[in-house]
Amino acid sequence: MRFGRRTLAAALVPGARLSIRGATLAGLTLAGVTLAGVAAPPAVAESVPAQATSLGGTRAGSLGGKVPVPPEARPADVSRPTTVVGRGMPASCTSKAFVRAVARGGVITFSCGPRPVTIRLTATAKVRNTSARVVVDGGGKVTLSGAGRRRILYMNTCDRAQVWTTSHCDDQRTPALTLQNLTFADGDSTGERTDGGGGGAVFARGGRLTVVNSRFVRNRCDRTGPDLGGAAIRVLDQWHDLPVYVAGSTFENGVCSNGGALSGIGVSWQILNSVFIGNRAVGRGANPAKAGTPGGGNGGAVYGDGNRYTIRIAGSLMTGNHANEGGGAVFFVSNDRSGTLRIEHSTLRRNVSGQFETRGFPGVFYLGAGRAPRVVSSTLR
Repeated sequence: MRFGRRTLAAALVPGARLSIRGATLAGLTLAGVTLAGVAAPPAVAESVPAQATSLGGTRAGSLGGKVPVPPEARPADVSRPTTVVGRGMPASCTSKAFVRAVARGGVITFSCGPRPVTIRLTATAKVRNTSARVVVDGGGKVTLSGAGRRRILYMNTCDRAQVWTTSHCDDQRTPALTLQNLTFADGDSTGERTDGGGGGAVFARGGRLTVVNSRFVRNRCDRTGPDLGGAAIRVLDQWHDLPVYVAGSTFENGVCSNGGALSGIGVSWQILNSVFIGNRAVGRGANPAKAGTPGGGNGGAVYGDGNRYTIRIAGSLMTGNHANEGGGAVFFVSNDRSGTLRIEHSTLRRNVSGQFETRGFPGVFYLGAGRAPRVVSSTLR
């Protein structure tokens, strides 16, 4: 049986996960789905406890009621901060104080008064590679703003200016950076070229990165380039190829050449209970760039490239994202076809792929292990 590009729909069957074995759909074998009214025969239904599928609202800050979150992706303990930015008043929460706190490292919290506060950065906060651990917790009230002029936060274990601590900088265990209960707004890395640029709000290379209960809005990076991306977050390298965890977070209205929210090269991601709305990949010519074009335009929300890496999207919503070229929601390419993409208990809808996507998977372009991403108990339309 073959289905057109907009007819694949996958929905949770309460109390069970269904495997449709032996049914080939444009060469794809799917699990845990109901396809446009085509139900699996009773003989192939496997009774497996179902996970919760409630998507909840679009506000960041809740990890409950969706898919289980591993300990690595839960909020860090900040009860004993190393540095408290501010002295109880909004005016005391300055860009200089925050930048100094990040350079110092450790656990960072804020005391800016009882109301939400926006800190407009006059310089990018940079993690020093001598820091074993950096935790930044905004308490749900702090917005860090790049004011449309600069990247907000930068970590790079291969940048000598931040102290080069090992001979294997692309695979070092620390710093471990956790960002939680924060809003990152109006970051812009346009023109930043270190390690290829990208990462309008956050750029991370090496160590470990975890993002919890945070919101990213209106972030930007360069509008063209075949492999440049991540309006919100750009990641290159993680220690021992462990995944970046993004949990309970929201990404809205990001714009970049590729990856209107997230971008990685050879980096694995666990994207849990998160929301992606209105992000855009605005480059032209794809990757490699077509003759006469600047390149880019892939992955309206998420862009992945490399060899052996994985992306798991679980308990999440992606809607209204757009790519000028391929993968209105997700662009996934494993050059040696060893990588995998898994979408489970999620909804992808109204994500526009301007030029190409994988047949039967609206909003997704996939080249990896097997002929298709693994889709479980999800809706794609």
